[in-house]
Amino acid sequence: MSARITPPATLPVFPIRGCILLPGEALPLNVFEPRYLNMIDDVMAGEGWLGMVQPRATGPRERPDLEAVGTAGRVATFSETGDGRYLIVVKGVTRFTLAGEAASQTPYRVAHADYTPYPHDAEPAAREAGENERARFLALLRRFFDHAGIEADWPSIERAPLNAITGKVAMACPFDPASKQALLEARDLPERQRLLTGMMAAALDEAGSHSGGRQDRLH
Repeated sequence: MSARITPPATLPVFPIRGCILLPGEALPLNVFEPRYLNMIDDVMAGEGWLGMVQPRATGPRERPDLEAVGTAGRVATFSETGDGRYLIVVKGVTRFTLAGEAASQTPYRVAHADYTPYPHDAEPAAREAGENERARFLALLRRFFDHAGIEADWPSIERAPLNAITGKVAMACPFDPASKQALLEARDLPERQRLLTGMMAAALDEAGSHSGGRQDRLH
């Protein structure tokens, strides 16, 4: 990881259940809760770093337990609406493990972040799938999007590298929080692609069993 993008040892955290940020991907957020407006003010007054992490279903309602792995990112774009909300886009840089929480007087939480388990997150993905693997993945993705009622710009998807498609689909698709966390924590890109393929196929299999048969329609 180069010095220019070395994230800080402590990070303000934005806990959103069912939402993950992957390294290299962009996450648009609509910020309206006062403590997180305060957080973004502080983030923008500094170097733009924050941590995205999922809260667990355990712990106090106002301060739930946090997942062990999140992602450090930087605010890439910022705008304020007429009604006081902030519209931001956070660009993911590297995952971290939560090494405890810092004592803080802020209304938002601050985490100690350990980046050592993820030394290669900030590097460009080196792997690209072969044509047969890519074709199988895109065929499955079409079926899954059709099943889930997700509209997509297929000409753009078909031109994009499978690495980029995997990241965007992992972040955007309506999987449960535990599945999202598994995708985030995947060891590497091939493992994330295998997990994502399995999740989409399982959802289609379940839908097929409820309707009396597999749904194998292609577009």
